Amino acid sequence: MTHPARPPGADAAGKPVIWTVSVSRLSDLFRDITLEYDHLARIEPLHLGFDEAARHIRERMAAEHVDVVIAAGSNGAYLKSRIAAPVVAAKASGFDLMQALARARRLSARIGVIQYQKPLPELANFAAAFGLVIEQRAYVTEEDARVAIDDLKAAGIEVIVGAGLITDLAEAAGIKAVFVYSADSIRRAFDDALELARLAQLERARTPRTAAADNRRARRGLNDLRGDSPAMERLRQNVLLYARSPATVLIEGETGSGKELVAQAIHRESPRRAANRPFVAVNCGAIAESLLESELFGHEEGAFTGARRGGHAGLFEAANGGTLFLDEIGEMPLALQTRLLRVLEEREVMRVGGTRPVPIDVRVISATHCDLAARVREGRFRADLFYRLAVLRLALPPLRARPADIPALAEWSLKHALAALDARPHPNLAAEIGACAPLLQAYDWPGNVRELRNLTERLALFLAAEPLQALTPAFILALAPELGKAAPAPSFPATPPSPPVAIAPAAPREDVAAVLARFGGQRDAAARHLGISRTTLWRRLKAGN
Repeated sequence: MTHPARPPGADAAGKPVIWTVSVSRLSDLFRDITLEYDHLARIEPLHLGFDEAARHIRERMAAEHVDVVIAAGSNGAYLKSRIAAPVVAAKASGFDLMQALARARRLSARIGVIQYQKPLPELANFAAAFGLVIEQRAYVTEEDARVAIDDLKAAGIEVIVGAGLITDLAEAAGIKAVFVYSADSIRRAFDDALELARLAQLERARTPRTAAADNRRARRGLNDLRGDSPAMERLRQNVLLYARSPATVLIEGETGSGKELVAQAIHRESPRRAANRPFVAVNCGAIAESLLESELFGHEEGAFTGARRGGHAGLFEAANGGTLFLDEIGEMPLALQTRLLRVLEEREVMRVGGTRPVPIDVRVISATHCDLAARVREGRFRADLFYRLAVLRLALPPLRARPADIPALAEWSLKHALAALDARPHPNLAAEIGACAPLLQAYDWPGNVRELRNLTERLALFLAAEPLQALTPAFILALAPELGKAAPAPSFPATPPSPPVAIAPAAPREDVAAVLARFGGQRDAAARHLGISRTTLWRRLKAGN
Protein backbone atom coordinates (compact mmCIF):
# COMPACT_ATOMS: atom_id res chain seq x y z
CA MET A 1 0.00 0.00 0.00
CA THR A 2 1.40 3.44 -0.93
CA HIS A 3 1.30 6.01 1.84
CA PRO A 4 0.94 9.74 1.13
CA ALA A 5 4.04 11.86 1.69
CA ARG A 6 4.37 13.39 5.16
CA PRO A 7 3.37 17.09 5.16
CA PRO A 8 6.27 19.47 5.93
CA GLY A 9 6.57 20.16 9.65
CA ALA A 10 4.13 17.42 10.68
CA ASP A 11 6.40 15.39 12.96
CA ALA A 12 5.29 12.90 15.56
CA ALA A 13 4.89 15.59 18.21
CA GLY A 14 3.14 18.09 15.99
CA LYS A 15 0.73 16.05 13.89
CA PRO A 16 -2.42 17.79 12.72
CA VAL A 17 -5.60 16.80 14.58
CA ILE A 18 -8.44 15.47 12.42
CA TRP A 19 -11.87 14.34 13.56
CA THR A 20 -13.99 12.18 11.26
CA VAL A 21 -17.76 12.49 11.67
CA SER A 22 -19.92 9.69 10.35
CA VAL A 23 -22.88 7.47 11.00
CA SER A 24 -23.93 4.14 9.50
CA ARG A 25 -21.69 2.26 7.07
CA LEU A 26 -19.54 5.30 6.25
CA SER A 27 -17.93 4.76 9.69
CA ASP A 28 -16.46 1.47 8.49
CA LEU A 29 -14.95 3.10 5.41
CA PHE A 30 -13.51 5.95 7.50
CA ARG A 31 -12.00 3.40 9.90
CA ASP A 32 -10.32 1.45 7.10
CA ILE A 33 -8.84 4.58 5.47
CA THR A 34 -7.69 5.97 8.83
CA LEU A 35 -5.20 3.10 9.09
CA GLU A 36 -3.42 4.49 6.00
CA TYR A 37 -3.13 7.99 7.48
CA ASP A 38 -2.57 7.53 11.20
CA HIS A 39 1.20 8.10 10.78
CA LEU A 40 0.43 11.56 9.37
CA ALA A 41 -2.22 12.87 11.75
CA ARG A 42 -3.97 12.26 15.03
CA ILE A 43 -7.32 11.01 13.76
CA GLU A 44 -10.31 10.46 16.01
CA PRO A 45 -13.65 9.06 14.82
CA LEU A 46 -16.88 10.63 16.07
CA HIS A 47 -19.84 8.33 15.49
CA LEU A 48 -22.40 11.13 15.53
CA GLY A 49 -24.57 13.00 13.10
CA PHE A 50 -26.12 16.42 12.49
CA ASP A 51 -27.16 18.35 15.63
CA GLU A 52 -25.64 15.85 18.05
CA ALA A 53 -22.31 16.04 16.21
CA ALA A 54 -22.37 19.87 16.08
CA ARG A 55 -23.05 20.14 19.84
CA HIS A 56 -20.34 17.60 20.69
CA ILE A 57 -17.72 19.36 18.54
CA ARG A 58 -18.55 22.83 19.89
CA GLU A 59 -18.26 21.60 23.48
CA ARG A 60 -14.91 19.92 22.87
CA MET A 61 -13.49 22.85 20.91
CA ALA A 62 -13.97 25.04 23.98
CA ALA A 63 -11.06 23.12 25.57
CA GLU A 64 -9.40 21.15 22.72
CA HIS A 65 -7.81 21.93 19.37
CA VAL A 66 -8.82 20.37 16.08
CA ASP A 67 -7.37 21.32 12.70
CA VAL A 68 -9.97 19.82 10.35
CA VAL A 69 -13.22 17.88 10.53
CA ILE A 70 -14.05 15.34 7.79
CA ALA A 71 -17.66 14.43 7.10
CA ALA A 72 -19.72 13.51 4.06
CA GLY A 73 -22.98 14.30 2.29
CA SER A 74 -25.74 16.01 4.24
CA ASN A 75 -23.82 15.56 7.51
CA GLY A 76 -20.87 17.54 6.11
CA ALA A 77 -23.10 20.29 4.73
CA TYR A 78 -24.89 20.56 8.08
CA LEU A 79 -21.65 20.91 10.06
CA LYS A 80 -20.15 23.53 7.74
CA SER A 81 -22.73 26.10 8.85
CA ARG A 82 -22.65 25.20 12.54
CA ILE A 83 -19.07 24.73 13.79
CA ALA A 84 -16.00 26.93 13.74
CA ALA A 85 -13.52 24.29 12.58
CA PRO A 86 -12.82 23.83 8.85
CA VAL A 87 -14.95 21.00 7.41
CA VAL A 88 -13.84 18.88 4.46
CA ALA A 89 -16.87 17.22 2.90
CA ALA A 90 -16.09 13.90 1.23
CA LYS A 91 -17.77 13.70 -2.18
CA ALA A 92 -18.60 10.73 -4.34
CA SER A 93 -17.07 11.11 -7.79
CA GLY A 94 -18.81 10.45 -11.08
CA PHE A 95 -16.83 7.22 -11.33
CA ASP A 96 -18.09 6.20 -7.87
CA LEU A 97 -21.65 6.72 -9.06
CA MET A 98 -21.05 4.69 -12.26
CA GLN A 99 -19.61 1.82 -10.24
CA ALA A 100 -22.54 1.94 -7.83
CA LEU A 101 -25.02 1.91 -10.70
CA ALA A 102 -23.26 -1.10 -12.22
CA ARG A 103 -23.60 -2.99 -8.92
CA ALA A 104 -27.24 -1.91 -8.64
CA ARG A 105 -27.97 -3.12 -12.19
CA ARG A 106 -26.85 -6.60 -11.21
CA LEU A 107 -29.55 -6.55 -8.52
CA SER A 108 -32.41 -5.06 -10.52
CA ALA A 109 -33.26 -3.20 -13.72
CA ARG A 110 -35.35 -0.67 -11.74
CA ILE A 111 -32.94 1.65 -9.92
CA GLY A 112 -33.47 4.70 -7.74
CA VAL A 113 -30.81 7.33 -6.99
CA ILE A 114 -31.25 9.72 -4.07
CA GLN A 115 -28.84 12.70 -4.01
CA TYR A 116 -28.32 15.38 -1.39
CA GLN A 117 -29.98 18.73 -2.31
CA LYS A 118 -30.55 18.22 -6.06
CA PRO A 119 -30.73 15.46 -8.72
CA LEU A 120 -28.08 15.03 -11.41
CA PRO A 121 -29.41 16.07 -14.85
CA GLU A 122 -26.57 14.15 -16.59
CA LEU A 123 -27.89 10.91 -15.15
CA ALA A 124 -30.95 10.96 -17.43
CA ASN A 125 -28.71 10.90 -20.54
CA PHE A 126 -26.63 8.09 -19.04
CA ALA A 127 -29.76 6.03 -18.32
CA ALA A 128 -31.07 6.53 -21.85
CA ALA A 129 -27.71 5.57 -23.41
CA PHE A 130 -27.48 2.31 -21.47
CA GLY A 131 -31.17 1.42 -21.44
CA LEU A 132 -31.56 1.75 -17.68
CA VAL A 133 -34.65 2.76 -15.73
CA ILE A 134 -33.36 5.28 -13.17
CA GLU A 135 -35.62 7.36 -10.94
CA GLN A 136 -33.98 10.30 -9.17
CA ARG A 137 -34.95 12.05 -5.94
CA ALA A 138 -33.28 14.69 -3.74
CA TYR A 139 -33.34 15.29 0.00
CA VAL A 140 -32.14 17.79 2.60
CA THR A 141 -33.42 16.41 5.90
CA GLU A 142 -33.80 12.84 7.12
CA GLU A 143 -37.56 13.22 6.78
CA ASP A 144 -37.10 14.23 3.12
CA ALA A 145 -35.06 11.05 2.63
CA ARG A 146 -37.78 8.86 4.15
CA VAL A 147 -40.42 10.43 1.90
CA ALA A 148 -38.22 9.92 -1.19
CA ILE A 149 -37.65 6.26 -0.35
CA ASP A 150 -41.35 5.63 0.23
CA ASP A 151 -42.11 7.35 -3.09
CA LEU A 152 -39.59 5.20 -4.99
CA LYS A 153 -40.84 2.03 -3.34
CA ALA A 154 -44.41 2.87 -4.36
CA ALA A 155 -43.15 3.42 -7.93
CA GLY A 156 -41.77 -0.13 -8.06
CA ILE A 157 -38.07 0.70 -7.58
CA GLU A 158 -36.22 -2.36 -6.27
CA VAL A 159 -32.73 -1.02 -5.51
CA ILE A 160 -31.58 2.42 -4.31
CA VAL A 161 -28.15 4.05 -4.68
CA GLY A 162 -27.09 6.67 -2.15
CA ALA A 163 -24.99 7.71 0.84
CA GLY A 164 -24.99 6.03 4.24
CA LEU A 165 -28.19 7.60 5.53
CA ILE A 166 -30.04 6.68 2.32
CA THR A 167 -28.83 3.08 2.21
CA ASP A 168 -29.71 2.52 5.89
CA LEU A 169 -33.20 3.94 5.47
CA ALA A 170 -33.74 2.01 2.22
CA GLU A 171 -32.83 -1.32 3.81
CA ALA A 172 -35.05 -0.51 6.79
CA ALA A 173 -37.89 0.00 4.31
CA GLY A 174 -37.22 -3.41 2.74
CA ILE A 175 -35.43 -2.17 -0.42
CA LYS A 176 -32.00 -3.30 -1.58
CA ALA A 177 -29.34 -0.58 -1.35
CA VAL A 178 -25.94 0.20 -2.86
CA PHE A 179 -23.49 2.50 -1.06
CA VAL A 180 -22.14 5.20 -3.39
CA TYR A 181 -18.84 6.13 -1.71
CA SER A 182 -15.57 4.42 -2.63
CA ALA A 183 -12.30 4.22 -0.73
CA ASP A 184 -10.69 6.58 -3.25
CA SER A 185 -13.23 9.34 -2.57
CA ILE A 186 -12.55 9.10 1.19
CA ARG A 187 -8.78 9.16 0.56
CA ARG A 188 -9.22 12.40 -1.39
CA ALA A 189 -11.02 13.89 1.59
CA PHE A 190 -8.15 12.90 3.90
CA ASP A 191 -5.61 14.38 1.47
CA ASP A 192 -7.57 17.64 1.33
CA ALA A 193 -7.78 17.74 5.14
CA LEU A 194 -4.00 17.26 5.49
CA GLU A 195 -3.33 20.00 2.95
CA LEU A 196 -5.71 22.37 4.74
CA ALA A 197 -3.97 21.69 8.06
CA ARG A 198 -0.55 22.20 6.45
CA LEU A 199 -1.51 25.57 4.98
CA ALA A 200 -2.89 26.73 8.34
CA GLN A 201 0.36 25.66 10.02
CA LEU A 202 2.45 27.57 7.47
CA GLU A 203 0.29 30.67 7.95
CA ARG A 204 0.77 30.52 11.71
CA ALA A 205 4.53 30.13 11.30
CA ARG A 206 4.66 33.01 8.81
CA THR A 207 2.85 35.40 11.17
CA PRO A 208 4.58 35.40 14.57
CA ARG A 209 2.48 36.78 17.40
CA THR A 210 3.96 39.76 19.24
CA ALA A 211 2.69 41.12 22.53
CA ALA A 212 1.18 44.13 20.73
CA ALA A 213 -0.62 41.91 18.23
CA ASP A 214 -1.89 39.73 21.07
CA ASN A 215 -3.63 42.77 22.59
CA ARG A 216 -5.40 43.40 19.29
CA ARG A 217 -6.87 40.06 18.50
CA ALA A 218 -10.23 38.41 19.04
CA ARG A 219 -9.88 35.97 21.92
CA ARG A 220 -13.41 34.57 21.71
CA GLY A 221 -14.99 32.55 18.94
CA LEU A 222 -18.04 30.61 17.84
CA ASN A 223 -17.58 27.99 20.56
CA ASP A 224 -17.99 30.66 23.24
CA LEU A 225 -21.55 31.31 22.08
CA ARG A 226 -22.90 28.67 24.41
CA GLY A 227 -26.41 27.26 24.43
CA ASP A 228 -28.38 24.65 22.50
CA SER A 229 -31.65 26.57 22.22
CA PRO A 230 -33.03 27.27 18.71
CA ALA A 231 -32.27 30.98 19.24
CA MET A 232 -28.56 30.29 19.85
CA GLU A 233 -28.41 27.82 16.97
CA ARG A 234 -29.76 30.53 14.63
CA LEU A 235 -27.30 33.04 16.08
CA ARG A 236 -24.30 30.79 15.40
CA GLN A 237 -25.48 30.15 11.84
CA ASN A 238 -25.83 33.91 11.26
CA VAL A 239 -22.36 34.54 12.68
CA LEU A 240 -20.86 32.09 10.18
CA LEU A 241 -22.91 33.61 7.36
CA TYR A 242 -22.02 37.23 8.20
CA ALA A 243 -18.35 36.31 8.59
CA ARG A 244 -18.19 35.65 4.84
CA SER A 245 -19.21 39.23 4.00
CA PRO A 246 -17.15 42.44 4.31
CA ALA A 247 -20.33 44.47 5.01
CA THR A 248 -20.93 46.40 8.23
CA VAL A 249 -22.84 44.64 11.02
CA LEU A 250 -25.06 46.21 13.69
CA ILE A 251 -25.47 44.02 16.77
CA GLU A 252 -28.45 44.87 18.97
CA GLY A 253 -28.91 43.41 22.41
CA GLU A 254 -29.43 44.11 26.08
CA THR A 255 -26.54 44.79 28.41
CA GLY A 256 -24.62 41.63 29.23
CA SER A 257 -26.02 39.65 26.31
CA GLY A 258 -22.60 39.16 24.68
CA LYS A 259 -22.42 41.77 21.91
CA GLU A 260 -18.62 42.00 21.87
CA LEU A 261 -18.34 38.22 22.08
CA VAL A 262 -20.47 37.95 18.91
CA ALA A 263 -18.36 40.62 17.20
CA GLN A 264 -15.18 38.69 18.01
CA ALA A 265 -16.75 35.48 16.71
CA ILE A 266 -17.64 37.16 13.40
CA HIS A 267 -14.06 38.40 13.07
CA ARG A 268 -12.53 35.03 13.96
CA GLU A 269 -14.62 33.23 11.35
CA SER A 270 -13.85 35.80 8.64
CA PRO A 271 -10.97 35.85 6.13
CA ARG A 272 -9.53 38.79 8.10
CA ARG A 273 -8.89 36.53 11.08
CA ALA A 274 -7.41 33.87 8.79
CA ALA A 275 -4.75 36.41 7.82
CA ASN A 276 -4.15 37.18 11.54
CA ARG A 277 -5.36 40.75 11.16
CA PRO A 278 -6.30 42.88 14.18
CA PHE A 279 -9.55 43.14 16.07
CA VAL A 280 -9.78 46.53 17.81
CA ALA A 281 -12.63 47.45 20.17
CA VAL A 282 -13.67 50.81 21.61
CA ASN A 283 -16.63 51.78 23.81
CA CYS A 284 -18.01 54.98 22.34
CA GLY A 285 -19.89 55.80 25.55
CA ALA A 286 -16.90 55.44 27.88
CA ILE A 287 -14.64 58.12 26.32
CA ALA A 288 -15.22 61.86 26.49
CA GLU A 289 -16.21 63.49 23.20
CA SER A 290 -13.02 65.59 23.12
CA LEU A 291 -10.89 62.43 23.35
CA LEU A 292 -13.03 60.08 21.28
CA GLU A 293 -12.33 61.97 18.05
CA SER A 294 -8.57 61.66 18.56
CA GLU A 295 -8.87 58.00 19.64
CA LEU A 296 -10.83 57.03 16.53
CA PHE A 297 -9.22 59.15 13.84
CA GLY A 298 -5.81 60.00 15.33
CA HIS A 299 -4.13 63.40 15.43
CA GLU A 300 -1.10 65.19 14.08
CA GLU A 301 1.58 66.75 16.27
CA GLY A 302 0.42 70.12 17.62
CA ALA A 303 -3.22 69.53 16.64
CA PHE A 304 -4.29 70.56 20.17
CA THR A 305 -2.80 71.26 23.56
CA GLY A 306 -1.27 68.08 24.91
CA ALA A 307 -1.14 66.36 21.50
CA ARG A 308 1.50 63.63 21.39
CA ARG A 309 4.85 64.52 19.88
CA GLY A 310 5.01 63.11 16.36
CA GLY A 311 1.24 62.64 16.24
CA HIS A 312 -0.84 59.58 17.00
CA ALA A 313 -2.48 56.95 14.79
CA GLY A 314 -6.14 56.41 15.66
CA LEU A 315 -8.02 53.17 16.10
CA PHE A 316 -9.10 53.09 12.45
CA GLU A 317 -5.45 52.98 11.41
CA ALA A 318 -4.66 50.46 14.16
CA ALA A 319 -7.42 48.19 12.81
CA ASN A 320 -6.33 48.53 9.18
CA GLY A 321 -6.81 45.22 7.40
CA GLY A 322 -8.92 43.90 10.26
CA THR A 323 -12.07 44.72 12.21
CA LEU A 324 -13.02 47.76 14.31
CA PHE A 325 -15.73 47.13 16.90
CA LEU A 326 -17.64 50.26 17.95
CA ASP A 327 -19.51 49.33 21.13
CA GLU A 328 -22.41 51.51 22.33
CA ILE A 329 -22.48 53.30 19.00
CA GLY A 330 -25.73 55.00 20.06
CA GLU A 331 -23.73 57.13 22.52
CA MET A 332 -21.53 58.66 19.80
CA PRO A 333 -21.98 62.48 19.60
CA LEU A 334 -23.63 63.83 16.45
CA ALA A 335 -20.52 65.75 15.39
CA LEU A 336 -18.46 62.56 15.34
CA GLN A 337 -21.23 60.66 13.56
CA THR A 338 -20.66 62.91 10.56
CA ARG A 339 -16.93 62.14 10.53
CA LEU A 340 -17.58 58.41 10.94
CA LEU A 341 -19.97 58.41 8.00
CA ARG A 342 -17.34 60.04 5.81
CA VAL A 343 -14.73 57.45 6.79
CA LEU A 344 -17.13 54.63 5.93
CA GLU A 345 -18.04 56.16 2.59
CA GLU A 346 -14.55 57.24 1.47
CA ARG A 347 -12.56 54.36 3.02
CA GLU A 348 -9.97 56.85 4.24
CA VAL A 349 -9.37 58.71 7.51
CA MET A 350 -8.15 62.25 8.15
CA ARG A 351 -6.30 62.76 11.42
CA VAL A 352 -7.26 65.68 13.66
CA GLY A 353 -5.14 68.62 12.49
CA GLY A 354 -4.01 66.71 9.42
CA THR A 355 -4.26 67.50 5.71
CA ARG A 356 -3.41 64.13 4.15
CA PRO A 357 -6.04 61.35 4.06
CA VAL A 358 -4.87 57.87 5.05
CA PRO A 359 -6.43 54.98 3.07
CA ILE A 360 -7.83 52.21 5.26
CA ASP A 361 -9.36 48.77 4.80
CA VAL A 362 -11.42 48.17 7.93
CA ARG A 363 -14.58 46.20 8.53
CA VAL A 364 -16.79 47.99 11.05
CA ILE A 365 -19.00 46.08 13.48
CA SER A 366 -21.04 48.21 15.84
CA ALA A 367 -23.27 47.39 18.78
CA THR A 368 -25.94 49.07 20.85
CA HIS A 369 -28.27 48.32 23.73
CA CYS A 370 -30.66 51.12 22.75
CA ASP A 371 -33.23 51.47 19.97
CA LEU A 372 -31.19 53.23 17.28
CA ALA A 373 -34.20 53.52 14.96
CA ALA A 374 -36.01 55.46 17.71
CA ARG A 375 -32.99 57.72 18.15
CA VAL A 376 -33.03 58.41 14.43
CA ARG A 377 -36.67 59.49 14.69
CA GLU A 378 -35.79 61.71 17.64
CA GLY A 379 -32.94 63.36 15.72
CA ARG A 380 -30.29 61.99 18.06
CA PHE A 381 -28.69 59.69 15.50
CA ARG A 382 -28.04 60.31 11.82
CA ALA A 383 -30.32 58.28 9.56
CA ASP A 384 -27.69 57.95 6.82
CA LEU A 385 -25.13 56.62 9.32
CA PHE A 386 -27.69 54.19 10.77
CA TYR A 387 -28.34 52.65 7.36
CA ARG A 388 -24.61 52.59 6.59
CA LEU A 389 -23.86 50.73 9.83
CA ALA A 390 -26.80 48.32 9.58
CA VAL A 391 -26.18 46.61 6.26
CA LEU A 392 -26.34 43.37 8.25
CA ARG A 393 -28.18 43.22 11.59
CA LEU A 394 -28.12 40.78 14.48
CA ALA A 395 -30.55 40.85 17.40
CA LEU A 396 -29.17 38.91 20.38
CA PRO A 397 -31.72 36.97 22.44
CA PRO A 398 -31.86 37.94 26.12
CA LEU A 399 -31.17 35.16 28.59
CA ARG A 400 -34.81 35.10 29.81
CA ALA A 401 -35.89 34.26 26.21
CA ARG A 402 -33.88 31.03 26.28
CA PRO A 403 -34.46 29.53 29.74
CA ALA A 404 -33.47 26.03 28.59
CA ASP A 405 -29.88 27.28 28.23
CA ILE A 406 -29.63 28.63 31.78
CA PRO A 407 -28.77 25.41 33.72
CA ALA A 408 -25.95 24.44 31.32
CA LEU A 409 -24.60 28.01 31.29
CA ALA A 410 -24.67 28.13 35.09
CA GLU A 411 -22.85 24.81 35.37
CA TRP A 412 -20.19 25.83 32.86
CA SER A 413 -19.63 29.25 34.48
CA LEU A 414 -19.50 27.78 37.99
CA LYS A 415 -16.91 25.19 36.97
CA HIS A 416 -14.72 27.93 35.48
CA ALA A 417 -15.15 30.14 38.54
CA LEU A 418 -14.18 27.26 40.85
CA ALA A 419 -11.16 26.44 38.65
CA ALA A 420 -10.00 30.07 39.00
CA LEU A 421 -9.96 29.51 42.77
CA ASP A 422 -8.16 26.15 42.41
CA ALA A 423 -11.26 24.40 43.73
CA ARG A 424 -12.88 21.26 42.40
CA PRO A 425 -16.62 21.12 41.63
CA HIS A 426 -18.79 18.59 43.47
CA PRO A 427 -19.07 15.26 41.64
CA ASN A 428 -22.85 15.73 41.61
CA LEU A 429 -22.75 19.37 40.50
CA ALA A 430 -24.90 18.71 37.41
CA ALA A 431 -27.65 17.18 39.57
CA GLU A 432 -27.44 20.08 42.03
CA ILE A 433 -27.74 22.62 39.19
CA GLY A 434 -30.74 20.66 37.89
CA ALA A 435 -32.44 20.95 41.29
CA CYS A 436 -31.82 24.72 41.24
CA ALA A 437 -32.97 25.14 37.62
CA PRO A 438 -36.57 26.25 38.42
CA LEU A 439 -35.23 29.08 40.59
CA LEU A 440 -32.66 30.18 37.99
CA GLN A 441 -35.15 29.98 35.11
CA ALA A 442 -37.85 31.97 36.93
CA TYR A 443 -35.61 35.02 37.29
CA ASP A 444 -35.62 37.70 34.56
CA TRP A 445 -31.81 38.18 34.41
CA PRO A 446 -31.79 41.89 33.47
CA GLY A 447 -27.99 41.66 33.29
CA ASN A 448 -28.21 38.56 31.09
CA VAL A 449 -25.21 36.22 30.81
CA ARG A 450 -22.92 38.73 32.54
CA GLU A 451 -25.20 38.74 35.59
CA LEU A 452 -25.32 34.93 35.61
CA ARG A 453 -21.53 34.80 35.44
CA ASN A 454 -21.25 37.25 38.34
CA LEU A 455 -23.58 35.06 40.40
CA THR A 456 -21.53 31.93 39.73
CA GLU A 457 -18.33 33.74 40.77
CA ARG A 458 -20.04 34.68 44.05
CA LEU A 459 -21.21 31.10 44.57
CA ALA A 460 -17.78 29.72 43.73
CA LEU A 461 -16.10 31.86 46.38
CA PHE A 462 -18.29 30.43 49.16
CA LEU A 463 -18.24 26.88 47.80
CA ALA A 464 -14.44 26.96 47.63
CA ALA A 465 -14.28 28.14 51.25
CA GLU A 466 -16.62 25.35 52.41
CA PRO A 467 -16.19 22.33 50.08
CA LEU A 468 -18.86 20.30 51.91
CA GLN A 469 -21.57 22.89 51.26
CA ALA A 470 -24.19 21.58 48.82
CA LEU A 471 -25.50 23.84 46.07
CA THR A 472 -29.20 24.16 46.89
CA PRO A 473 -31.92 26.69 46.03
CA ALA A 474 -31.89 27.94 49.64
CA PHE A 475 -28.12 28.43 49.50
CA ILE A 476 -28.38 30.39 46.23
CA LEU A 477 -31.15 32.58 47.65
CA ALA A 478 -29.04 33.30 50.73
CA LEU A 479 -26.33 34.77 48.50
CA ALA A 480 -28.61 36.22 45.79
CA PRO A 481 -31.95 37.18 47.38
CA GLU A 482 -32.88 39.11 44.22
CA LEU A 483 -33.63 35.77 42.56
CA GLY A 484 -36.44 35.10 45.01
CA LYS A 485 -38.30 38.29 44.14
CA ALA A 486 -39.13 37.03 40.65
CA ALA A 487 -39.54 33.36 41.50
CA PRO A 488 -42.91 31.63 42.05
CA ALA A 489 -43.64 30.08 45.43
CA PRO A 490 -40.79 27.58 45.77
CA SER A 491 -40.86 24.19 47.44
CA PHE A 492 -38.00 25.25 49.71
CA PRO A 493 -38.44 27.82 52.54
CA ALA A 494 -39.68 31.16 51.22
CA THR A 495 -37.51 33.10 53.68
CA PRO A 496 -33.93 32.26 52.75
CA PRO A 497 -31.68 31.35 55.63
CA SER A 498 -28.43 33.15 56.25
CA PRO A 499 -25.32 31.60 54.74
CA PRO A 500 -24.04 28.68 56.85
CA VAL A 501 -21.91 29.75 59.78
CA ALA A 502 -18.85 28.04 58.35
CA ILE A 503 -18.86 30.32 55.34
CA ALA A 504 -20.28 33.49 56.84
CA PRO A 505 -18.32 36.71 56.13
CA ALA A 506 -15.15 36.77 58.17
CA ALA A 507 -14.62 38.97 61.17
CA PRO A 508 -12.80 42.23 60.35
CA ARG A 509 -9.49 41.06 61.80
CA GLU A 510 -9.56 37.42 60.70
CA ASP A 511 -6.05 36.06 60.38
CA VAL A 512 -4.92 37.14 56.90
CA ALA A 513 -2.21 34.50 56.54
CA ALA A 514 -4.70 31.74 57.34
CA VAL A 515 -7.20 33.04 54.79
CA LEU A 516 -4.47 33.33 52.16
CA ALA A 517 -3.38 29.75 52.83
CA ARG A 518 -7.02 28.59 52.55
CA PHE A 519 -7.19 30.09 49.05
CA GLY A 520 -3.88 28.54 47.96
CA GLY A 521 -1.98 31.84 48.00
CA GLN A 522 -4.37 33.59 45.58
CA ARG A 523 -4.45 37.16 46.85
CA ASP A 524 -7.44 38.25 44.75
CA ALA A 525 -9.64 35.49 46.18
CA ALA A 526 -8.43 36.10 49.75
CA ALA A 527 -9.03 39.86 49.46
CA ARG A 528 -12.56 39.30 48.14
CA HIS A 529 -13.29 36.92 51.01
CA LEU A 530 -12.08 39.45 53.59
CA GLY A 531 -13.84 42.35 51.87
CA ILE A 532 -10.62 44.36 51.48
CA SER A 533 -8.44 45.48 48.57
CA ARG A 534 -5.25 43.75 47.46
CA THR A 535 -3.29 46.74 48.76
CA THR A 536 -4.86 46.45 52.22
CA LEU A 537 -4.24 42.71 52.16
CA TRP A 538 -0.56 43.33 51.36
CA ARG A 539 -0.22 45.92 54.15
CA ARG A 540 -1.79 43.58 56.71
CA LEU A 541 0.48 40.72 55.65
CA LYS A 542 3.53 42.98 55.91
CA ALA A 543 2.46 44.22 59.33
CA GLY A 544 1.92 40.67 60.54
CA ASN A 545 -1.89 40.96 60.37
